[in-house]
Amino acid sequence: MTPLEAPLIMGVVNVTPDSFSDGGRWLDPDAAVAHAHELAAEGAAFLDVGGESTRPGAEPVPEGEELRRVMPVIERLVAEGAPPISIDTHKAAVARAALEAGARLVNDVSAFRFDPSMAQVVAEHGADCCLMHMLGEPRTMQRDPRYDDVVSDVKAFLEERLAFAVSEGIAEERVWLDPGIGFGKTVDHNLELLRRLDELAAIGRPLVIGTSRKSFLGRITGRDVGERLAGTIATNVIAYERGARMFRVHDVRAVADALRVAAATVTGTWRSAST
Repeated sequence: MTPLEAPLIMGVVNVTPDSFSDGGRWLDPDAAVAHAHELAAEGAAFLDVGGESTRPGAEPVPEGEELRRVMPVIERLVAEGAPPISIDTHKAAVARAALEAGARLVNDVSAFRFDPSMAQVVAEHGADCCLMHMLGEPRTMQRDPRYDDVVSDVKAFLEERLAFAVSEGIAEERVWLDPGIGFGKTVDHNLELLRRLDELAAIGRPLVIGTSRKSFLGRITGRDVGERLAGTIATNVIAYERGARMFRVHDVRAVADALRVAAATVTGTWRSAST
């Protein structure tokens, strides 16, 4: 087993008008805060708040607009005693504001490549961070992605980014790694990463997996974005068995139940849930 035995759920709170799965539903701060509390009640250990869509082809959002979207939500959730907040951003200024407001983790899809000062911000605040692999950037990442060997290439990237984070003063035990399912990968690339996830777990840092409702599940099942829960559960259970420990999802309750049973089976230990 990798460092954390029990699976943790990261609930997605998209404060955006254009996210692929729920664009616009939680753009209003009141709606976003209410949704976040629902996810927490369903079992989310972290709430991942983001103000810029990273779907394929997404356009960049100005720093000021991103701050306007996320800060009221983060400030209220912290004040209302929500679970730890993760800020989903690749901008150092947004991360700094979120951490100063009480966020605990920076989830950077660029792994500190788009804004190198991000590492310094994380180090200064003693925060945790998640470094994700992405080929290129959101506008171009799905244009004919190619690898020599996707698992080896992603592993080398994550090892290099981990080394960079540590060199910038971030404690290694505060770094999570994410192979970036769907970020510059074909269906076959995504499946290969999931199948050989144990090779990435061998890096020695906890792995974050984000397959929730993604298009490769629709390609395999023929289901629309709102009908991909079964595929999401399947990939998360397989990923847990192969070493992943944090699961970024939209449908917290169902995935949490599936992972609770998977963990009980894999570890041979369990405790009764309250009803």
